[in-house]
Amino acid sequence: MQAITSGAAPVYFNEQIYSEITRYIEQYSPSSVVILTDDNTYADCLPLLLDQINFPMEPNILVMPAGEAFKTMEVTVSIIDELSNLLTDRKALMINLGGGVVTDLGGFVASIYKRGITYINLPTSLLAMVDASVGGKTGVDHGMLKNQIGVINNGAMVGVDIDYLATLPENQMRSGFAEIIKHGLISNKDYWSAVRNFDPGTMEGLDVLIRDSVVIKSDVVLEDPTEKGLRKILNFGHTLGHAIETYSLESDVMDDLLHGEAIAVGMVMETYLSVKRFGFPESSLYDLMNLVRSYYRKVSFPENALEEINTYMLHDKKNVGGRVNFVLLEDIGVHKIDQTIDPELIKEAFEFYVNEV
Repeated sequence: MQAITSGAAPVYFNEQIYSEITRYIEQYSPSSVVILTDDNTYADCLPLLLDQINFPMEPNILVMPAGEAFKTMEVTVSIIDELSNLLTDRKALMINLGGGVVTDLGGFVASIYKRGITYINLPTSLLAMVDASVGGKTGVDHGMLKNQIGVINNGAMVGVDIDYLATLPENQMRSGFAEIIKHGLISNKDYWSAVRNFDPGTMEGLDVLIRDSVVIKSDVVLEDPTEKGLRKILNFGHTLGHAIETYSLESDVMDDLLHGEAIAVGMVMETYLSVKRFGFPESSLYDLMNLVRSYYRKVSFPENALEEINTYMLHDKKNVGGRVNFVLLEDIGVHKIDQTIDPELIKEAFEFYVNEV
């Protein structure tokens, strides 16, 4: 597939990735190469990478624990300690091989270690391919609050090799697909139609969906790299979704949700808010509901869950002056950013999901 080179960090696909990394190393002669993986990608994905590239020096392999629970400052500091122990200098190259946790945290480490070293993201999950690894957002969680510490800093390139998806569990594939659904809602009706008609049973055309999804995000980031305006649309479904995800991880009486599972719930609720506030077509809301039903289990919430979810929303990064700001839609691809919503309407959207999905 054709590379995407119009953004700050070019995105290469499949076999072209490895020739570009080889070319980059030959051109810039890094003093060392560090590959960051997690427990899963070390076993499942690292052999493919090492098979594809003949590194001129033996790369240093760092392994972090897998999972969102380890996207922390503590793990960040431990990796910085390892880099220091290896005498890693400012001319090193860091390759982040993993899902969104690895690319977010690895990009953050590379951005702050010795005031910045070069990094490359090689996402291995669908979620990271279409969202987390593209756009230069790096960072870690603070307690249970997602992405509270970080910087926007693009790496040298991103490489999307769909062969890594063969190692991914089905629930992680479905989690990643939530971001593709989001891109369909915020972009245009043609892509929304392609998303709705995709057959997960055959997976035919997934590579095209992934590339088109990356193009959508890349175009938005290129226009608004530091999230002053348009880039906020990439947070559609995430104001409620992130808060629901955090609540599920903190609650003793609710099953943990994967990121995409929570975002799917958030998109239904925020699309309902869009119907009520801006006349978003109800037919498209029900199209979304049918899609969510086909991909995700129904989430059951304990009594009084919304009260705590509202508290978590107060920490959303889009908020200004203590107001919770939503991204809503007038239609497919027609956005309204920085919207404040009456708490009663949020409660109504929550009840809509509970009773209708």
